[in-house]
Formats: sequence, C-alpha cells, structure tokens
Amino acid sequence: MILPQITLSSSAVTRPFTFYEFFAGGGMARLGLGEHWQCAFANDFDAVKAATYRANFTDAAAHFHEGDVWALSAGDLPGCADLAWASSPCQDFSLAGGRAGLAGGRSSAFFGFWRLMEALDEAGRAPRLLVIENVSGLLTSNDGADFVALGAALASRGYHFGALEIDAAVLLPQSRPRVFVIATRDVAPGLIGDSPFHTRAVKAAQARLSTTLARHWVWWGLSAPPRRNTDLAALLEADAAVAWHTTDQTARLLSLMNPLHRARINTLSARSVGAVFRRTRIEHGLPVQRAEVRFDGLAGCLRTPRGGSSRQAILVVEPDQIRSRLLTPREAARLMGLPDSYRLPASATGALHVAGDGVAVPVVRWLAQELLEPLLAESSAMAAE
Repeated sequence: MILPQITLSSSAVTRPFTFYEFFAGGGMARLGLGEHWQCAFANDFDAVKAATYRANFTDAAAHFHEGDVWALSAGDLPGCADLAWASSPCQDFSLAGGRAGLAGGRSSAFFGFWRLMEALDEAGRAPRLLVIENVSGLLTSNDGADFVALGAALASRGYHFGALEIDAAVLLPQSRPRVFVIATRDVAPGLIGDSPFHTRAVKAAQARLSTTLARHWVWWGLSAPPRRNTDLAALLEADAAVAWHTTDQTARLLSLMNPLHRARINTLSARSVGAVFRRTRIEHGLPVQRAEVRFDGLAGCLRTPRGGSSRQAILVVEPDQIRSRLLTPREAARLMGLPDSYRLPASATGALHVAGDGVAVPVVRWLAQELLEPLLAESSAMAAE
C-alpha cells in the first residue's frame, strides 16, 4: 500500500524542524511529520508499542524512552524543540470509556506531559508549537469543562490555541474523527481563516470559553485536502490470502443484524464490500447485541482489541454467496496510512493494538504541510525582523 502523495508547500523548510513525541505508540506522528522533521525525544510506556517503535526506527536508541511520562523530568528532554506532540491516552474522553475527562485515570497522563512543558517554560526551553491530539470527546467531556481546563493551561503559559476536528476519512477509507489542538506562542495572521474542520463541536467548545480565554483562541485556516480516491476494498488482501469465517459463523453474524441492515444487503446485486462492527444497542428497554454493516467504502473507526466483538469484520456480498472474515492486522495498518514496509508486532492482538491506538499518518502529513510548517516558518521570520 502506498501512502497518499502529498507535496510540500512553498514554505519548504531549509533545516529539519525538531520535535518531541509523547505517547508515541508506534511512531505514527513521526511518520506523518516526515523527512523534514527530526525527532529529539519520544516516549511511550506500553512495551508492545515501544518494541514496535524500535523495530521501525533505527535511531530509536538515541532518543526513545520507554516508561511513564510521570517519571520524566525536563532534564530528560534535550535542547529546545520546535514542536511537542502529545497523543495522550484517550479512553476517558471516548464514548466507549467512562467519560471521566481530564480527571480520569489514564487521560490524566496529559498532566504528566503538561508539567514537563511547564518545566521547560521555566527553563526558557518551551517548544514554540504544541499539538494535542485526542478523540472528539475532548471537546465535550464533563460538559465541556475539560476543554476549558485545557485551554486555561495553555493560556497560562502564553500560548494561543485553536482546535480542528478532522476525520481521517478525508484522506483514508476509515471513519476516524479526531481533535487536534494547535497551540503557539506566535500567531501568524496569514494562517487564520475559515476551515471545514471548524465543526459544530469545535464552535461549541470555543463558545464555552470565558472572555479572557477567548482572547487566546485562534481560528486556524486549514483547508480541505484533495478528494480521497481510495476505498476500503482497495486496501484489502486478496481473497485467497485470508482466512474466511465458516458458513455458520457468517450466518450468525447476519442473524445479529436488524431488518434495516439485512434489507440493505438484499438490495446489492454486484460484489460489494462492507465493514461490520458488533455493538450493544438498547431495544425496547433491553440490551441487544447487533452487527451493523456499512457499504460506503469506509471502514469504521479502528479500535484497540478487547475481545472478538471489538474486532472489525469484513462482509463480502456477491450474487451467489455472502462471506465474512475479520479485518487483518496489515489491513488495519493500511487504514492508518502505514506502508506495507512498516513492521507490525507478530501477534494479531499486538498489531491491532498498535494500529487502533495510533494517529492517521496522512492526516498528520497534511496538518504539517498546510499549517505546522508554515506556522513555524512565519514564526521564524517574525523573530528575525
């Protein structure tokens, strides 16, 4: 699988930008930032993700630290990076989690990251640019109070900030909405404007800010990328190369669908590929397990594996038969924009965990090309005047 070709804008860099990558996982943000960026430090506490990072980056020994972010100090971070990227654990922000917000156990790891930024600021080494990536629930958790708290933290250190809600489906055949909070000390007026990523949720989150915090808000003018021309079927393995469910297993999956989804299948006359998730729905006041299928050319949002029901399935409908199977780890990696040369963990569970807990690579590349790199370039130009 080949990553979408995204060319550098006119603000091509003359030296590598440096960055720290926190909660790095398998290094997908690094891959997205690309060759014009140099990683000065990366960390993750998960052993499987750490091993995957090391397997894919030959220079990992020089800058990767495996361990809890709370165990780090500013002294562990070299130099003064242009960017700090943080994709902190998202379970407490997602609909699948307890919606505990920033006070939640794992998502409170954000404050482990933030105390490092505060320490760097005290030492005069604060990054010029911060990117905080998370699930869309960040905008609404605790009735929006968590996003306000995040904004207050950023503003307290002199950062201006704005949020973009980007669905990876604009670049990849996977529905994966995520929030990117971009914070900077120097606001470049030329990068402010309208954006299709100023969603209703982003606008509502901004409206909850106090008058004081609103003065720190920036409406980042990120444009939409060229229209995606790849669908789910294009990323799948050949039929003969994968293990299919038995007839009984497929019948069981179909039996979990409600009449609407079954009717959708019955209308198909040519080969059609769909993505299936099993979910628990409340019907007539009772929890019911359902299989839900989509045939819009997109996979559903990849999840980290927590048992068979959390794994996405593929349904192939043909005139003479219906077959089903589980999504393979390599297909999951492709849905995140990872090249086939990317080394996945040997176990399916480990590979799906790395892929499902990452950030979509082409989205990071688009964000870097259209906003982060121009922002740093303009910041440098402003400082030189």
